[in-house]
Amino acid sequence: MTESAIHTSGLTKRFGSLTAVDGVDLDVPQGDVYGFLGPNGSGKTTTVRMLLGLVLPTAGTVVVLGEPIPRRAGRVLHRVGAIVEAPAAYGHLSGRTNLALFDAAGPGGPRRTRRRRIDTALEQVGLARVGRRPVKAYSHGMRQRLGLAAALLRQPELLVLDEPTNGLDPQGIREIRELLLALNADGTTIFLSSHLLAEVEQMCARVGVVDRGRLVLQEDLATVRAPTGRVVVHTPDVDVAVALLDGRLGERAGDRLVIATDDPAELNLRLVAGGVRVRELVPERRTLEEVVLAATSAGSDRVDGTDREPKTGREPGTDVEAAR
Repeated sequence: MTESAIHTSGLTKRFGSLTAVDGVDLDVPQGDVYGFLGPNGSGKTTTVRMLLGLVLPTAGTVVVLGEPIPRRAGRVLHRVGAIVEAPAAYGHLSGRTNLALFDAAGPGGPRRTRRRRIDTALEQVGLARVGRRPVKAYSHGMRQRLGLAAALLRQPELLVLDEPTNGLDPQGIREIRELLLALNADGTTIFLSSHLLAEVEQMCARVGVVDRGRLVLQEDLATVRAPTGRVVVHTPDVDVAVALLDGRLGERAGDRLVIATDDPAELNLRLVAGGVRVRELVPERRTLEEVVLAATSAGSDRVDGTDREPKTGREPGTDVEAAR
């Protein structure tokens, strides 16, 4: 059985009367890429902070790489690289100097290898040519890359990343995705919190979904995206196909039909024999977006009055930051 890189039991955090994280049981196997998903205000960032010992739980336990957090954080956190929200840096100093200060501030990387490790980290994230430029001259995306370089500096066994591609353009997002997948192929476990579901879908083997502080789904991505028992048919002969389907039609949109069937091959033969030109017939699978929307409650971070905040015993808007 694969050991867990991250394991929580009943993890709970309350801020006054607001329960930001409510009994979360995470299980992240070593060597996995795990996607941690949920709407704004669902408790993702608070959970990440508790994993790193930055926020103390109200109840429950956290174990990271076999060590309880925060009690033995000093034993293990040098083996963990992290980005939590916007990476911090001294703007008047260069990216290289910021990394040197970060490395010197904690245990984990020997001083004699610092220069080489900084060079490697800057190269990995695409900042090798601007490492001596003051950080105040960096774009938002470049600052994000610098934060990732800091997370990689000590060659961690586990990466805990909260929106690591925030502010990057599509090319930058692709580069970071390829970097993270390469690190994972070399054995690094990656815990990724992101709103970019398409990226999560391309990278992750397992996903956890939180909603209003509770873990509402935790499953292998292949399982949640398994065939639904229906097929999607594209044909220019929609009316003829519908007449042949004998009540099995589920959905219709343009030349796209969704049909319930236990035997896709038999359905294809029936349609072709009836004169239907079948351009495509594939099993229906739910997208990750559909999975997340189905698992979470209705609502968003809109401020036009169309969504109401859950009652917490406080004025609307109170503790928004604490409940992230």
